[in-house]
Amino acid sequence: MNSLILKTATPFLVGLTVLFSIYVLLRGHNVPGGGFIGGLIGASAFATYTINEGVAATRRAMVFHPVSIAGVGLFIAGLSGVASLLFGDAFMTGQWWFPSFAPDLKYLSTVVLFDIGVYLVVVGAIVAIIIGLEEST
Repeated sequence: MNSLILKTATPFLVGLTVLFSIYVLLRGHNVPGGGFIGGLIGASAFATYTINEGVAATRRAMVFHPVSIAGVGLFIAGLSGVASLLFGDAFMTGQWWFPSFAPDLKYLSTVVLFDIGVYLVVVGAIVAIIIGLEEST
């Protein structure tokens, strides 16, 4: 695309969108939101970047291949379910840890670990689809 407005605004919009997607990811622990919606918002940032800069620039901007990111996310999500088995609970039962050095720490749980895994799966899969579609045109 050859738009001056889009080329000027993209770096700001991409950074802001990724930051907002991380906020939605962490916010979903206690209120609506979470890994899936945050992942879609994060993937939209990479879609904007791909439309503006092209596939080669997006591949350079992403340190890892999108399918690898999705695979790691799937592993993390599955690992969060196994943690409950170690404590004698059913698979995918939420576990929370309250360390003595930080009693107000609210985000140390398998629920957040699962959301992070879902976030990575969604971002990796959607970006892989976007890159595949962009390369085919």
